[in-house]
Amino acid sequence: MLTPAHFNQKQQGSLPGELGVQVTAVDEVGIAATMEITPRHMAPNGFLHAASVVTLADSCCGYGCMSRLPEGAIGFTTIELKSNHLGTAREGSIECRATPVHLGRTTHVWDATVTANGKTIALFRCTQMILRPKS
Repeated sequence: MLTPAHFNQKQQGSLPGELGVQVTAVDEVGIAATMEITPRHMAPNGFLHAASVVTLADSCCGYGCMSRLPEGAIGFTTIELKSNHLGTAREGSIECRATPVHLGRTTHVWDATVTANGKTIALFRCTQMILRPKS
């Protein structure tokens, strides 16, 4: 199984790395990560930007997919994502836990919950298409 260090190193120089996503667990349950809230995560209205929350959740789901690719797969691409935002945060950190709903040969479906101070602020579902080498 891939480790948090693997994902934290791999994301350097890309959006999750630039926004400070830190993978904290890769286990049989799924993936967990955190992100410290800084001014760059905020919308002009002073609240956490929805895209910051989606970046954390989508990264967790993607890393989960990477950690569970079926034999012969060379990668994946997101084909659908949905988020419901139930709250927000202005300081501290947000945490995410992504868990698999479906781990098929051609698609994966992952759910993620994003929390701040123990309160759920977003629910997220991501569907990924598994990529295979061209024959």
